[in-house]
Amino acid sequence: MSPHTTTSASLPTAPAPSAPAPSAGPEPSADPVPGVNPAPGVDPAPGVDPAAAAEALPDLPSTLTARARTLSGAVLRRCADLARIESPSGDAVRLNNLAEELSAGYRATGAEVSREQGAAGDHLLLHWRGQHESLPHLLFVGHHDTVWPAGTLADWPVTEHNGVLSGPGVLDMKGGLALLEGAFALLADLGLRPYHSVRVVVTADEEVGSPDGRRVVERQLPGAAAVLGLEPPHEDGRLKTARRGVSRVKLTVTGHEAHAGSHPEDGTSAVDELVDQLVAVRDQLGHLPGTELNTGRIRGGTRANVVAGQAEAELGLRFSTAEAQRSTLDSLAHLTALRPGALITTEVLSSRPAWPERSGGNALLRHVRSLAAALGQQVDGAPAGGAGDTNLAGARGLPTLDGLGAVGAGPHARDERIALDQLAPRIALLAGLLAVPLPRLRPRTGATPEAVRPRA
Repeated sequence: MSPHTTTSASLPTAPAPSAPAPSAGPEPSADPVPGVNPAPGVDPAPGVDPAAAAEALPDLPSTLTARARTLSGAVLRRCADLARIESPSGDAVRLNNLAEELSAGYRATGAEVSREQGAAGDHLLLHWRGQHESLPHLLFVGHHDTVWPAGTLADWPVTEHNGVLSGPGVLDMKGGLALLEGAFALLADLGLRPYHSVRVVVTADEEVGSPDGRRVVERQLPGAAAVLGLEPPHEDGRLKTARRGVSRVKLTVTGHEAHAGSHPEDGTSAVDELVDQLVAVRDQLGHLPGTELNTGRIRGGTRANVVAGQAEAELGLRFSTAEAQRSTLDSLAHLTALRPGALITTEVLSSRPAWPERSGGNALLRHVRSLAAALGQQVDGAPAGGAGDTNLAGARGLPTLDGLGAVGAGPHARDERIALDQLAPRIALLAGLLAVPLPRLRPRTGATPEAVRPRA
């Protein structure tokens, strides 16, 4: 247990149920839970009884809604306590302190927990056994690193006021981690196991592009029935149905140092070369549809009277399509120096593939929308501009949906906050997704076996 929090922050849970899974029933009915009908064109999962969850607990929607309201206070406190354990990307000690606390909380809800050592902090792998272990698993992805440096809490403490909880990392994404823990605690309190087996990957480096965590996520993709992300939704509550691709690229220029006054002709300025390269790259990418460039950081040279021998820049690139991403990265990999004596190299620091919207709509969104309606909620979806670990699944054609974390606003900003009145609805929705069978989420047009294999 981390010294930064106390066991009183843990959510109330009951022992994980040990009852055997319900036996296979008759031919699947058309109604998985009361008031939840399969979306048109979406078949029930083969070989299971979609009414099993309803038979195990009558009036499931009203029960989940009522229990979620009761649990919302504990989830609020849990989120606040998690946010008080600072966990900036790259700080392995702090990230591992939080991983220990998260492990204890999820284990109390029945999870089997393992940790995989990462280059800058441990990633968490969680597993809950389902009622139907033979069915494909449900995969959640999240992260426990934040963009906020250690010490931020000193002048920006976690605070509850005017119906919101504010503080570094409460929305992105300590809130999502607390909500999922609350959903599992709710099921355990009702004596239920998830319908499908559930796996969760919590990466330690998502905010810097998951350079190491990517491999951990990709290993869990084969055989997944669906992939759900715990990032916050759009500010209006809509879920995220697609994401742009993102790459971080470092350009490094090596020149030749010389005295800037006495012998400038003997030098080759790495700074001048880098500036010219950046102007050329900006002009080139400005004509490519589906590509956006942000020059995020520039560094170079030593003194004003020395011709700079080194310079570098870090670029943030966003792409609407996989083709735009491939073309841009290929162009950057083949940059040539503009002046004699200069050398330019390109390094891709991290990269996530574009996850485009698919033709034919999103069957997983239709399922979530139907479940939300049964719970008295309205849920919709829309593409998002940012990227996350769900890109890895969506780009491969797997049924994917993100934005199931806390509802709020201000991620990566000093007004980051979550809406407290949305905690209970989100707990109920997550618990419902765990409790009921998934419909058959038909492969999207054009999906192939290659599209769902992990890539190096």
